[in-house]
Amino acid sequence: MEKIELSIVVPMYNEEDNVAETHRKIHEAIDPLNIKWELIFVNDGSIDNTLSVVQEIAEPERPVREQTDPVLKIVSYVPNRGRGYALRQGFNAANGEYILSIDFDLSYDADHLVRMYQYLKEHPEADVVLGSAYMKGGKVIGVPKFRLFISKLGNLMLRLAFPWHIHTITCVLRGYKKEVLKSLVLVADGKEIHLETLSKILDLGYKVAEIPATLTARQKGSSKFKFKKTSLTHLAFLFFEKPFVVFGIFGTLLLIAGIVTGLFITYLRFTGHLTPSRPLIFLTIILILSGIQLLSFGLIAILLREQRREMYRLQQIQNKLSNYLISNNQ
Repeated sequence: MEKIELSIVVPMYNEEDNVAETHRKIHEAIDPLNIKWELIFVNDGSIDNTLSVVQEIAEPERPVREQTDPVLKIVSYVPNRGRGYALRQGFNAANGEYILSIDFDLSYDADHLVRMYQYLKEHPEADVVLGSAYMKGGKVIGVPKFRLFISKLGNLMLRLAFPWHIHTITCVLRGYKKEVLKSLVLVADGKEIHLETLSKILDLGYKVAEIPATLTARQKGSSKFKFKKTSLTHLAFLFFEKPFVVFGIFGTLLLIAGIVTGLFITYLRFTGHLTPSRPLIFLTIILILSGIQLLSFGLIAILLREQRREMYRLQQIQNKLSNYLISNNQ
């Protein structure tokens, strides 16, 4: 049986208006490559006609039920579980040597799929490639200013948990070597899947590259972006990935406040302008001790984080060894 070269995973939720165009544009981009590939549409519990529209494309009702698109695979379930769960189901169903993912509304044009695939083929040292609208050469067209500001701010904060050379951390536009993606144990159900995937990839020492991408505003359907939920999950991720950043910021601020207050008390005492009150002295001591304590919590959190990373690496090694033994026994 001929190996599948490329798998494209596209999660969808209430996208009936985009199905036909997305299907057509991806085919127009990939078909000229003349490779064996598969297109995986993951229906994440849509409550409109998304599933029926996709099924009509895959296998329309005719006297002879011909499958009009042999590369199309449909993964569907209810109820809606979130982008992370949808991507995980799509990744599990993917058999290609290279696995790509993209938004269903093609806010990143389908041509980006070709560019990511070619990049991974031409750069064997890269294990993962990310599409970035925020790096040099990237563009943003027509996206509302507020949402763009929130996205850029979120990515800027999340860089605290990742190497600085990564510009876009939250984007679904990605390409993976199969062995890299299949080696991960992913659990996230929401949009934090992008953070979890990238974190575990870097923990295992895989090489990540970025290529410029062009992000355009959605033309059809409604946006699935939920500011409050996404912000909370991303902040929680930042805390667990880089706890010293959170403890360190607040601890440093308290320590600085305590030192400044102490200097102020010293100034008042030696200039004779005013005798410092006991509550002010207690406040200074509390600020300094609280700052030191938070910084200590940050150091402890670093040790716990590194221990968790090491346990994850060991788990991955055990999984690989188990798979190797199973394959040899078969």
